[in-house]
Amino acid sequence: MAGGVVHFEIPADDEDRARDFYSSAFGWEMNPLPDMSYTLIMTTPVDDTGMPSAAGSINGGMFRREGEMAAPVVTVDVEDIDAALAKIAAVGGSVFRGKMEVPGMGWNAYFKDSEGNIVGLWQNAEPGPAVSPDAAANDIGA
Repeated sequence: MAGGVVHFEIPADDEDRARDFYSSAFGWEMNPLPDMSYTLIMTTPVDDTGMPSAAGSINGGMFRREGEMAAPVVTVDVEDIDAALAKIAAVGGSVFRGKMEVPGMGWNAYFKDSEGNIVGLWQNAEPGPAVSPDAAANDIGA
């Protein structure tokens, strides 16, 4: 479903400390991807397609806090990132980081909203059932 929040990301100054904190506080499973300097965060079980099996739940990721990427980020599913970025610019937002391919899974981008918040976008590689960034990241980490 386009327009839904499908992923979250948490920046961290000390990624080991942050992984320990969230896994201890909430029991979240942490899967570091050292080659990507990224950690997959599993907050809820997933089904065979990698989608969260509990309705309304999402999984996420963690990255090193740098520059303007200093606050948690939510990611919104869109059908066409290029069209979404154009519309965002037309209504007062701006592109923060343009479209980037996640090979075999889809594309992501970041924009700034009218209030200066950084928000993510996700577009699936193929039409059909949604493949959340969580599922894409699971496949990368597998």
